[in-house]
Amino acid sequence: MVRSRYVGAIVLVLPVALAACGPREGDGNLDSLDQELIDGNAAGNTRDPALMSALQDQIMVDPALTQQANNDAVRPPAQPYSGAVPADGIAAGARGTRSAATSETLKSTPAPTTGSCPQCDAARESLTLGALAARQKNGGTASCATNLRYSTRWAQRMPTDVPLYPDARVSEAAGTETGNCTVRAVSFATSAPLQTVLDWYYTRTTNAGYSAEHQANGDEHVLGGTRTRDDGAFALFLTKRRDGGTDVDIVANNGR
Repeated sequence: MVRSRYVGAIVLVLPVALAACGPREGDGNLDSLDQELIDGNAAGNTRDPALMSALQDQIMVDPALTQQANNDAVRPPAQPYSGAVPADGIAAGARGTRSAATSETLKSTPAPTTGSCPQCDAARESLTLGALAARQKNGGTASCATNLRYSTRWAQRMPTDVPLYPDARVSEAAGTETGNCTVRAVSFATSAPLQTVLDWYYTRTTNAGYSAEHQANGDEHVLGGTRTRDDGAFALFLTKRRDGGTDVDIVANNGR
């Protein structure tokens, strides 16, 4: 009698255990979804040709780029990635006897005047373009300095006869159109050597009727001048860069 009870219990438990090992409700739906992804049947991805193409097309690998991932690298790669910005020298302006913007022959800038260089001091002590403009010899330029407003758009409105150097990379610019004030002040860098930039501006300004005075103090150079017919004035402050290029601050009136 006891044995029959145990047998009956086993008979009842065994189907339950077997049912637990079988597929659960919903597994069939997951299988059908997987099959749709694989086969692309009418109810699946054939409705989206772009998705089917992405799933079935061969993966494309560029062997030239496989070593540039460095996902697990501890150190930086041994060489720069391709597609880097060209070196400054590629886009450099004139380095010979010809102008970078025109075919005119560059004139040599006279040697700097001997003695002190007050404009060099002004450039060194001025923390802003406005402060530099305020210390200019030309009264109109100095009085307009308080009205300067900063925006790179002023770099595009320099006087026609005192433009930016051809490969100038502008870092800051200011200007004003208040009343009779048309002052422009720009800071920029160029890959051209200081003497080339100096000769280029000396040629442009003197050919346009400006006077030009050259001052220097070590690696700091100043070229400035005026023009009587329209009370034009400019001042150019140049400093050698470690990479062989030139940093330039320029202040001029009669902007466009």
